[in-house]
Amino acid sequence: MFRGRYGKAALRNIRREVITPTGIATIVFALGILGLFWLDRDRKARTSKALWLPGVWLWILGSRELSKWLAAFGMGQAVTWSVSAELEGSPLDRNLYTALLVFGVVVLVRRGRKVGSLLRANVPIVLFFLYCAASVLWSDYPVVSFKRWIKAVGDLVMVMIVLTDPDRLAAIKRLLARTGFLLVPVSILVIKYYPAIGVHYSPAEGKQIITGLTNDKNALGAICLLFGLGFLWRFLAAYRDREGTHRTRHLIVHGTLLAMVMWLFSKANSMTSLLCFVLASTLIVATSVPALARKRAVVNLLVAAALAVAALPLFLDIGTGLLKTVGRDATFTGRTEIWKEVLAVDTSPILGAGFESFWLGAPLDGPRHGRSWHVNEAHNGYLEVYLNLGWVGIVLLAVVIVTGYRNVIGMLRRDPEAGGLRLAYLVVGLTYSFTEAGFRTMSLVWICFLLAAIAVPRRSVPQFSRAREPLADDVIPKC
Repeated sequence: MFRGRYGKAALRNIRREVITPTGIATIVFALGILGLFWLDRDRKARTSKALWLPGVWLWILGSRELSKWLAAFGMGQAVTWSVSAELEGSPLDRNLYTALLVFGVVVLVRRGRKVGSLLRANVPIVLFFLYCAASVLWSDYPVVSFKRWIKAVGDLVMVMIVLTDPDRLAAIKRLLARTGFLLVPVSILVIKYYPAIGVHYSPAEGKQIITGLTNDKNALGAICLLFGLGFLWRFLAAYRDREGTHRTRHLIVHGTLLAMVMWLFSKANSMTSLLCFVLASTLIVATSVPALARKRAVVNLLVAAALAVAALPLFLDIGTGLLKTVGRDATFTGRTEIWKEVLAVDTSPILGAGFESFWLGAPLDGPRHGRSWHVNEAHNGYLEVYLNLGWVGIVLLAVVIVTGYRNVIGMLRRDPEAGGLRLAYLVVGLTYSFTEAGFRTMSLVWICFLLAAIAVPRRSVPQFSRAREPLADDVIPKC
């Protein structure tokens, strides 16, 4: 292949790039990831090809948008925040999201009967999304607000693709594997060997911030939280399956990934995600015992205790000593100051500013607020909903939470294995939103919350039959 003087020189350059600590580490990680997929294989599980759509969606949300990746590798221009950039967005990213959404809608149209049953069983969620669409009408930025609502519909579409899969439990497992097996190990790789990508520095203090594949430490913490819970769920399922032929392989895979998650937690310095992981892990472990999972009173007590542990430092100043021990203060790193300031901003308390519109005008930026940086969230999911959708949005969200919890409890009684993960994700959505914007569009926490809260009618999604061929709607439509 390589001939002559120039061919040999090119070959030597390739060898120099590969035979370096960074090159060797990259090869080792790549082989390790392939090994994880090989060990986790299950040939009996048959999921639709359309599952790649939510997989790609989660890859993007769990790392960075395509335009930012191109800029990181010198193939595009890095965009700093500005009002115009926030309003216009990236055409490249917009086209990619649009393509994924269009393919997803086509898949759901082909699964029309299942989708219809799913929507009828989840009227509160449908009403919430319809109200979000209506709020575009009174937004000061209706075009941007409508675009963001379309993305929010994309979140729902991807969740529905998973829940209408012929074998939804296998689909959830495969989705977590396809995304988590890449996001977690590769985050470690870039932190250790590609610091220009995985490590940032605070412009004000020059403090090192570990971000991995994401844009900030809280996003890295969310990856550890959500996929760590998935790995723990799979590990416990394999541990209980004493007679399973794949038991040892699955224990090795998910035990290894759990160890990676804990290493990332130690670097990310995201205390909200770590606390939520501890609380939700306790629920997964407890509900992994079927007899315990079917006792509604016990489950209710465990959930109430988890919510209390997360909420007491916020509302009753209980546990502030523990906050100082883990490196936090009573203001939750300035969050309480932001909460006071946003509540003082003049907005409609009943209807809100309009879907995802409140922060478009940069209301807390500028010298009069004593800030040189951009504030783009309230660091509280409930407050975020109030600012954008008002008390009407809060009430609709409360109905979604109550009905979602009822759905999860019903699932626990019928299927403790699947119900345990859904309960953990629901509680994560509730507790994470105490100090972060968990109910926000294009958020992994929001998507997992929807995955947990949506009720799936028993007969609307039959388990995949081993004897039949894949249905027409199991194939991703071609352009």
